[in-house]
Amino acid sequence: MNIQINSLYSNFILWFMKKSGIDLSLYKEEQMKRRISSFYQKYGASGFPDASRMMENDTEMYKSFVEHITINVTEFYRSPEQWKQLRNSIIPELILDTKKVSCWSAACSSGEEPYSLSMVFAYNFPGIQVSILATDLDSAILDQAQLAVYPQAVLRRLPLTLKEGYMYPQGMEWKVANMIREKVEFRKHNLLSDPFGSNLDLILCRNVMIYFTEEAKHQIYERFSASLRVGGFLFVGGTEQINNPGRYALEAVGSFFYRKKRIE
Repeated sequence: MNIQINSLYSNFILWFMKKSGIDLSLYKEEQMKRRISSFYQKYGASGFPDASRMMENDTEMYKSFVEHITINVTEFYRSPEQWKQLRNSIIPELILDTKKVSCWSAACSSGEEPYSLSMVFAYNFPGIQVSILATDLDSAILDQAQLAVYPQAVLRRLPLTLKEGYMYPQGMEWKVANMIREKVEFRKHNLLSDPFGSNLDLILCRNVMIYFTEEAKHQIYERFSASLRVGGFLFVGGTEQINNPGRYALEAVGSFFYRKKRIE
């Protein structure tokens, strides 16, 4: 029975790869099976083959599936202690010899993280010219991010100074000020297949790598390292510490930050 299910799952993965360009085989299998199953059961599909047939004939169902399958859980200033370390230690080191900082918020979801970063620079380092590329796999969530309108619930960890300084009420929600938005460029990007940038000062990729296979993680960390300038930093999630960071020319700085080392 398991062999049959695995075969049907593999066929579904192949179908989705051809249709979307997204390779779900690089995500942890059991987690991905549960996410797919929970989705198609809501639509009354009997299994993987039935789900793919339904999505071939139902564009809205397919779009909903793509939105469902990409991980979009975030909030402003998530894990405040990590943001304090970024503000107090990491950014001051980055700007020792430059007034321009180039950042990449990878898998940015609905934009809370890159906007938080833009606020930190605006409030604490007003003399620094910062550019922030924010990317995600999900086009719909990027459209939402560019609107920059958020419910109160995702602001609960944002310091009051940043909320009052850079957000304003819009009905029952809150909108990010233009001066913060203009520092962020949103772009669709697949971490598993699209090109990475170069000579970056700071990369944020948090609470996403936990969904990938070990092989996929290895490839992404190698490419992150190649994208950073020497002395640049990678900022990861609270449960995503890198084993043996030296293999990627990285060194741990605290629990959540890794500095790109000079290769001797």
